[in-house]
Amino acid sequence: MPVVLGQIVRAGDLLVKISAGEISARVAQAQSQLNVARRDLARERDLLGKGASTADLVRGLEDRVALTEAQVREAEVMLGYATLRAPFAGVIARKHSQAGDLAAPGQPLLELEGGDAFQIEVPVPDSFAAPLSPGASLQVEIPATSRAFAATVAELSPAADPNARSVLAKLAVPAGTSVRSGQFARVQVSGPSLRVVLVPAAAVSPLGQMERVFVVGDQNRAVLRLVKSGARRGDRLEISSGLADGDRVVLDPPATLREGQSLEVQP
Repeated sequence: MPVVLGQIVRAGDLLVKISAGEISARVAQAQSQLNVARRDLARERDLLGKGASTADLVRGLEDRVALTEAQVREAEVMLGYATLRAPFAGVIARKHSQAGDLAAPGQPLLELEGGDAFQIEVPVPDSFAAPLSPGASLQVEIPATSRAFAATVAELSPAADPNARSVLAKLAVPAGTSVRSGQFARVQVSGPSLRVVLVPAAAVSPLGQMERVFVVGDQNRAVLRLVKSGARRGDRLEISSGLADGDRVVLDPPATLREGQSLEVQP
């Protein structure tokens, strides 16, 4: 196995060579039988020209040569399966076996990853899938590399997953885009308009494993609210729970602020 993880290979490069002595022996045996059959055929043809053989015997030897030639080709094809070459140019992504391991039918030995034609598989909520169709363009973000690009819907399943209530979509990644297989991608899909609560990101501070916001309560006193934040929109955060429309929040609260303390509200 003359390749290592991450190695770039070209189409036709040797990837794996399987030791198959019994198949090599079959090739040699079939080739030997073919040589004998050809010599017998050549001799009988010569004798037939001299009147010392029969046409039926020559035809029988011709059939014997054709049969042994087929046996040689079959054995050579079987021997060819023991040498695995790269079907396309790419990178060695995974090695499931090492030199000396036993190879068995159906057992993967290597995974070769191409450098283009990537697709993103995304489960789209069925409530958002109705307006989608093959050819639609969606915005994609790869958080690991902070890379954003537009991808085209290549395939859209006609059936929905009853458990997840989603429809599987496959998006074609533009050629030349630097991505890796297995990376997490975030896809933006347009849905129905929703009213959301937004607050300045500086108003949200961590509290252990939770998040908190101070709001202005009665008599201008600080009231602590535990919140759950969502998507970030510029310098604002979406709050999915813990606040209501119209609440007045404390901007950039100091770490010493406690619930019940008096606040000075600036106009």
